Amino acid sequence: MPIDTRRSDDGHTLTIRVQGRFDFSTHQAFRDAYEHSDPSVKNYVIDLSDTTYLDSSALGMLLLLRDHAGGDSASVVIENCNGDVRRILSISNFEQLFSIR
Repeated sequence: MPIDTRRSDDGHTLTIRVQGRFDFSTHQAFRDAYEHSDPSVKNYVIDLSDTTYLDSSALGMLLLLRDHAGGDSASVVIENCNGDVRRILSISNFEQLFSIR
């Protein structure tokens, strides 16, 4: 499956790992990964270490996650981006909305 989730030991952080292409074909799996999580989850980490491609629908999915997590007060971190994915996030000004590391 292209979407894999893992909760931290304390239950407050949900890590969502996207493998391969992050595009419209992963929409439902990505939404299911966070919408059905425990209400105690307050922090989200999106691990893109195995992501090879990112398109505009993926950017929209990240924005939907941010809204779900609390909007401007959300704790959403995007990490382990390759150069191409990082460039797309940068061009889209996602550094303004997310912590990217």
